[in-house]
Amino acid sequence: MKLLRKAIIAGLAVSLVMSMTACSTEENAEGSKDGKVKLVYARGKDVTGETYKIVEEFEKKHPNIDVEFKEMPSDTGQNHNQLVTMFSSKSSEIDVFDLDVIWPAEFAQAGYLQPLDRYIEKDKINMGDYIPGAVDAAKINGQQYALPKYVDAGLLFYRKDLISEPPKTWDDLIKIAKEAKRGGKAQYGYLMQGKQYEGLVCNFIEFISSYGGKILDENGSVVINSPEAVKGLNKMIEVAKSDFVPGNVSTFTEPESHTAFIEGQSAMIRNWPYQYALAQDPKQSKIVGKVEVASLPAGDKGTSATLGGWMVGMNKYSKHKKEAWEFLKFMAGPEGQKISAIKGGKAPTFLPLYDDEAVKKASPLFANKDFVNGVSSAVPRPVSPIYPKISDVIQIEVSKAITGKQSAEDTIKNIETQLKEIVKK
Repeated sequence: MKLLRKAIIAGLAVSLVMSMTACSTEENAEGSKDGKVKLVYARGKDVTGETYKIVEEFEKKHPNIDVEFKEMPSDTGQNHNQLVTMFSSKSSEIDVFDLDVIWPAEFAQAGYLQPLDRYIEKDKINMGDYIPGAVDAAKINGQQYALPKYVDAGLLFYRKDLISEPPKTWDDLIKIAKEAKRGGKAQYGYLMQGKQYEGLVCNFIEFISSYGGKILDENGSVVINSPEAVKGLNKMIEVAKSDFVPGNVSTFTEPESHTAFIEGQSAMIRNWPYQYALAQDPKQSKIVGKVEVASLPAGDKGTSATLGGWMVGMNKYSKHKKEAWEFLKFMAGPEGQKISAIKGGKAPTFLPLYDDEAVKKASPLFANKDFVNGVSSAVPRPVSPIYPKISDVIQIEVSKAITGKQSAEDTIKNIETQLKEIVKK
């Protein structure tokens, strides 16, 4: 009996300890002992300090919420894979996280993202204040799965000491680039990204979109085989095979092209907004004070720029969705984006900020109408959960086209055939 009594007492003690542990674990999962809710925000390495400033200002307004910054890999692919690993196990480790602009469709289909529509409607967020292309990049089947945080867009940078007025059309660009090259003003008239990689897709989209071509329609159906897309690709081929671009342009990514430009080798370049600051850096650039920015040239349907940048979303498995929304809303709203613009040099997706004097002073680009027009007209790459496969097809086929291995017509037909098989629409 004594042994039985001891066993019962021991069992009760173990049960009590386990119960206390469970309570403690539950308490840690739901919030800290001081009554505050702890959120975990994940993003790549922050070299500017903007994240800490955003968190500091947010916590001042929300003293009941603590935000912990979880640093993800700087490499976008590694960042993506770590997030997928966490979310596929339904982990609630992080609450709010940054997404590359091409991830939302994939993450939404996989069930990783919390739809935001009811939060947006409840707080009366005016999505019309945001760059339309950036909003559309995270809208899947009519639902908004993330908010745009900052934007990148393809732009034209030109040497104002060599060119009096930037080209308005692609035909203007060809004429001006030829004159710059043949007149001995520069080694090259124009630089682009022609290597078989994601940057080639961005250049391709800009050409075909400016002539009215599209890859997928709003329903995800393949619509690339059109006279407009063929015309846009033909113009791209004309530029890529001209004598005013480097003969090895099919090996050029951003570093090769921006290095040649800041070395003073070219009159013009297509690149992302970072190019401006690089050109003004006296430690690296030979063309300081000689560069201006403009929208990319227009085709028959106007100018078009490929959308880049990052979004912010909520983990569907977060245990603190109410608080996560408050932080997400703050970061993607005017207050958070203003901090990112001033402290981080990030181009806002919240359009009214381009009228803010402090934002305009933060960078000459933000006060430049051509820059604002360029990012405002940016178009997203195909919004699809299988975008990586779509990109691979386009890279391979367009690379063949600009290196003279196949015609624009055959290229577009080949892309159509393969994409229809992939998309099955």
